[in-house]
Amino acid sequence: MSALLELNNVEVLYDDVILVLRGLSLQVEEGRIAALLGSNGAGKTTTLKAISGLLGVENGEVSHGSIRFAGEDIKGQPPDRIVRRGIFQVVEGRHVFEHLTVQENLIAGAHTRGDRQNVTRDIDRVYDYFPRLGERRKQLAGYLSGGEQQMLALGRALMARPRLMLLDEPSLGLAPLLVEGIFEIIRRVNADEGTTILLVEQNARLALSIADYGYVMEGGRIVLEGTAEELTGNEDVREFYLGLNDVGRRSYRDVKHYRRRKRWL
Repeated sequence: MSALLELNNVEVLYDDVILVLRGLSLQVEEGRIAALLGSNGAGKTTTLKAISGLLGVENGEVSHGSIRFAGEDIKGQPPDRIVRRGIFQVVEGRHVFEHLTVQENLIAGAHTRGDRQNVTRDIDRVYDYFPRLGERRKQLAGYLSGGEQQMLALGRALMARPRLMLLDEPSLGLAPLLVEGIFEIIRRVNADEGTTILLVEQNARLALSIADYGYVMEGGRIVLEGTAEELTGNEDVREFYLGLNDVGRRSYRDVKHYRRRKRWL
């Protein structure tokens, strides 16, 4: 498999002084799911924004390194051009258009496409993935539940027919049963559509259950990487991110006080 996305030695600065990413390198193979794991403040969301071109709205910039998509350097390109190249980010917190209906939100997701004749067909495809959205197609998005809004955010992303989908914390604020359903849809989208996915998620267990490969971030750097199976069996990942050790399940409240192993620092 060839790498669809490659980040090489990327550094990101905010306000010209705050260094957030410190020589980050990773790649995502075409047609695969890669999980990006790490604690709050590790730089996961910043990584996604560097790829999608959204750093500028927060006075951030890629100050060093390269970001290559399908063999071309996209570093510094505006977000609209990056979307047209086939990259779509589903940002943390959903951010649907609250005053538009479900169907109007989906139509908005297709605004960069030139094949308007296929939009209706793809809306039906989204409703196949998310039947609850089909039942609420005429309802204003602002009146949907949190889980339904997350479904809509994913459906809107699918309407852009992306080659690469960037997902930022899709489980945030959702009940466990809904989270399981959302992750099953993500897995299906990857399998059925061939969409490549880079998934940022703090629920490491679920992320690794659907991912092919994973990266662990600390302090703006990649400190560990491997197949999903390798990371799931890794002692450090099990202790610090899955809440497990040789004795059994541990409380995240206790785990967060443990010092990272020296080789992670």
